[in-house]
Amino acid sequence: METGECGSVPLRVALALLLTGVVAGGVALVLWSGSRDPYLAAGDPATGSYLPGRHAGDSAAAAVLAGPYRERPGPPVSVSADRIGTPAPLRPSRPLVASPTVPSPPVGALFSPGDDGKPFHHCTASVVHSPAGDLLVTAAHCVHDGGFRTRLVFVPGLHDGIAPYGLWVPTRIDVDPRWITDRDPDRDVAFLRVRRAGRPSDGRPVEAVTGAERIRFDAPVGGPAQLTGYPEDRDTPLGCRHTADAQSRSQLRFACPGFPNGTSGGPMLTDVDPATGTGSLIGVIGGLDEGGDDATSYSSRLDADVARLYRRATA
Repeated sequence: METGECGSVPLRVALALLLTGVVAGGVALVLWSGSRDPYLAAGDPATGSYLPGRHAGDSAAAAVLAGPYRERPGPPVSVSADRIGTPAPLRPSRPLVASPTVPSPPVGALFSPGDDGKPFHHCTASVVHSPAGDLLVTAAHCVHDGGFRTRLVFVPGLHDGIAPYGLWVPTRIDVDPRWITDRDPDRDVAFLRVRRAGRPSDGRPVEAVTGAERIRFDAPVGGPAQLTGYPEDRDTPLGCRHTADAQSRSQLRFACPGFPNGTSGGPMLTDVDPATGTGSLIGVIGGLDEGGDDATSYSSRLDADVARLYRRATA
């Protein structure tokens, strides 16, 4: 019938257009998904938390060990949380430039291996004292950049390709939600709860293996401090001693050149115990300009908001 024939033409056109749209949409979906980092996850942006799956952590640790890195037991560490030695006087480094330093057991490199077979460490983290003994601190931009990194591996005390205190992977990551929404430089701090990778738990958290820094909130500024970080192109840390000054009410400034990419998240310490190398952590490389430049390093102040984040991470 004429009406039927006339009605069937638009139907066929509509179906053709629909099919074209589906195909085009599929192509767009493939292109969009192909451009995303497969090792990023949304987590819970409202709370700023992410719970990594066990497989992701173990596969990331295996990728690190598939490269030039090996586990080899290091010397035992004095890990008493109640032990407080006499702080060493932190005289400024001479010359005032970051230089190779002895690895400290609680401080290590933070890896995020991909599929290219070349694991490298992109940041630094350190163990901080917590009730469960399983907590790390680093910069938020080291763990959340458009999404939470799903393949993270912490190697404390790393030196010369050797992991003397094992490989540790996150069980939980916490950042301030304001870092997720607008990368607020005053919120560039993250906490990670970790477990030993690739083996059943033996009941010993990371702090029982490496010792820990003691986190200090709202510390006074202008005093001597020590900064440490692992450059992404070497397996031994750099360190410098100078003063932690106020850049602003919410930022610390450490004017010592020579901290390159990879040192982000490295600890800023005061009251360092010469026997253990641990001290009071007052900041991590990050904050303004996500850590600064070759001349100056920055840190978000560990204020009341960071203290609340710490309590949430350890709850």
